[in-house]
Amino acid sequence: MTFGPCALARLDGKTIMIPGAVPGDVVEITTSSEKRDYALGAIVRIVQAALPRREAPCPYASSCGGCDWQHIQYDAQTRLKAQVIADEFRHLLGIELDPDGLVEPAPVEFGYRSRVRVKTGAGGTIGFRHPGSNSFVPVEACLVAAPPLAAAAKLAAALGRRCAEIEVVAAQRGEVLIASLASAPGSFERKVARQMTADGFIAGLVLRCGAVRESFGDVRTACEAEPGCVIEADADLFSQVNRAQNLKLVAAVMQLADLSADIRVLDLFCGTGNFSLPAARRSARVLGLDHDALAIESARNNARRLGLPHADFIAMRALDGLHFLRRSGFRPQVLMLDPPRAGARDLIEPIVKLGADKLIYISCNPSTLVRDLRQFMRSGYKIQTVRGFDFFPNTHHIEILASMVLT
Repeated sequence: MTFGPCALARLDGKTIMIPGAVPGDVVEITTSSEKRDYALGAIVRIVQAALPRREAPCPYASSCGGCDWQHIQYDAQTRLKAQVIADEFRHLLGIELDPDGLVEPAPVEFGYRSRVRVKTGAGGTIGFRHPGSNSFVPVEACLVAAPPLAAAAKLAAALGRRCAEIEVVAAQRGEVLIASLASAPGSFERKVARQMTADGFIAGLVLRCGAVRESFGDVRTACEAEPGCVIEADADLFSQVNRAQNLKLVAAVMQLADLSADIRVLDLFCGTGNFSLPAARRSARVLGLDHDALAIESARNNARRLGLPHADFIAMRALDGLHFLRRSGFRPQVLMLDPPRAGARDLIEPIVKLGADKLIYISCNPSTLVRDLRQFMRSGYKIQTVRGFDFFPNTHHIEILASMVLT
């Protein structure tokens, strides 16, 4: 398997990338997008199915495309993800990882997403965009979503073309909806929002258009980062979608960080404090950095509520923040970073100049993670631990934790 929807086959020395295939399948295919070294294949017929293959449980799986590994038995999914990670580390870093036990499986493979984003279509329908063709696929339900989609369908029907996308977030008091509008909210959109929250159909609703943001009802969510540390934040701020797996990830990060009183910690891309606040609970002196001012405000509020005076937060872009901290003489002993999918290529040099004894890197992209780790290794860091956490069952996505020490 690749880090994507394709399994790889060989035909006359050429690599064929086949979406929907499983290692071990014997398939009849047609090919397209012929290049010198590879081609794209499409399955015409499965001659012999591999043992891990199954009929996808979701009726929308073949058309939606979001759960691109749902045709694979779940235990095989985790084994294949472990192999993908091990292959990346071997090919690009020359490091041999044992795939056995490398990836922590999710407790459940369905109903795990605490938040799900749907598109809107003609007639107030909701659905997803197929990643291959971008065509609209209407749906009534989603097997991997924890919250039901009925509220999103009702809002889509009420707003029509005014709304292009709706995110549904599970909260303690019901669902919170975030509607992305084509133009700034007006009296009609506000009326719909007030009516839906007043009726108790949803807990809260956020209307957004660019920088314009208006909220109605109770839009707060609560996410437990670890026992005794519940982070409260508005639903339209980033949070991990798999809350059960996030507990395991935070515990692993804290174990690797090995924090004690007065250890200085820098948390890059800290968001609302998913790692910062648990670190501060161990009496570390924590500085969290994130470009999202609303997330930083939330992190500060949670630190006050939890009684964590040694947690400070700065709203600043990562690169600017790193330069500022170096000029001010700040040197962390532990540096944690959880960057976007594109990785941290532009941040490696300023991170190295801070001279942290330990780096803890959390990534959702094996390719950019390995690329960045290679640069850190060239700057004197050595990889200690690599672990995978399956936050996204039935998809190719994976969360990876790597720790490094300065040698």
